[in-house]
Order: sequence, then C-alpha cells, then structure tokens
Amino acid sequence: MSPQLFIFDLDGTLIDSRRDLALATNRMRALHGLAPLPLETVASYVGDGVRMLAVRALEGAPVDPDRAAAEIGDAYAAHLVVHTAPYPGVDEGLRALRAAGHALALVTNKPAPHARRLLEHFGWTSLFAVQLGGGDTPELKPSPLPLQTAMQRTGHTPADSWMVGDHHTDLQAARRAGIPSVYLESGFGHPAGETPNLVFADFHALSRHFLQEGGP
Repeated sequence: MSPQLFIFDLDGTLIDSRRDLALATNRMRALHGLAPLPLETVASYVGDGVRMLAVRALEGAPVDPDRAAAEIGDAYAAHLVVHTAPYPGVDEGLRALRAAGHALALVTNKPAPHARRLLEHFGWTSLFAVQLGGGDTPELKPSPLPLQTAMQRTGHTPADSWMVGDHHTDLQAARRAGIPSVYLESGFGHPAGETPNLVFADFHALSRHFLQEGGP
C-alpha cells in the first residue's frame, strides 16, 4: 500500500472523553441552577464544537451561549484527563500506521489548546504531522476546509487520503472534500444520513485492514 494520509477525528474516534465532557458541561449547568444531564445526553451533543455543545446543553435556558461555552471550556481545561482514555488499539494502531510510512493528521472541532494538551498527555504529538483544532481554521467540520488544509500541509491529495471519524460531521466533511471516509462504530457519534466508504467495529479492525490486509 502506497503512503497514505490518515486524517483522524479525536473525541469518539481516538479517545473516549465522554465523562470529562459531561462533568464540564454539568459544571456549567450548575452555575445557572440547572440540573445535571445524563452522560449519554451530553455525549449526543458533542461533535460540532464547544459553542454548539453549550447551546444544546442549555436546552432552551435563558443563558448566553457564548458565556456558557466559556464556562464549559474553563471547567474542561481544569479537568481534561480525569477519566479520558484512548480506545483499545488506538495507541499501537497509530504508531504502526506511522511506522509503515503513512502520514497522520488530527482534525477536531475541539478547541485547539485542549486537543494539543491531550496529544501531549498521551504521547502522540510527534505522530501527527498536522494538528488542527477549533480556532486553527476559519471553519469547523463539516466544512471541508480543515481537511483541505491538512492535505495541503502534508502534500497529499484526496486520492491518497482518508478521513477517520465517528460522527456525521467527519463523514460530511470528507464527502465535501472528495476524500474517502472511514466510520468507527466504537465511538459515540452517529452517521446520520451520511454513507462512509468503510465501516469498522473498532480501531483494531481498522489497523488490520490497512496494515495486515494491505487496504484500501
């Protein structure tokens, strides 16, 4: 298999961050006298950036969403990796893909400072040739712009690139950028009306396909 560019989402794809995101979101709600939301409810609100998370988590409460987003961000920054951990197979899979000569990029809607702290925490910073989070490009996924930026910076094209994610925003961004997409069922997102090119149960299956079976 010739060298490819694998563009990865972060939350729900590489890491299970649901509990820390839910705790931060509920800390924001507590500041405004709102009852905590269940973990699965908060997880269903993740994927479109922190401001949209705040809008959804307020559930119509008369609170400024920008203020709420800032409060979530502050709470999350203080408790970034209390419960967050990589999904099984991710660490070894990323390292194996890189060792095989493939380029790795991170494209997440999570604010860039948080994303980079997480990469550093898990020892992944050097694995990713490009790291793009919220605020690094003018638009978030499902805009194709972050994916196009990753390709431009690594010298790859849609013909030798893949977008790997767990959410319809990842799949839509890939479609709009002309990149084939991989959907991981192990995450906490959903494909909505998007149709990925490949579907894997988890990261182990993805690694087997692209490394042992030769892909694509």
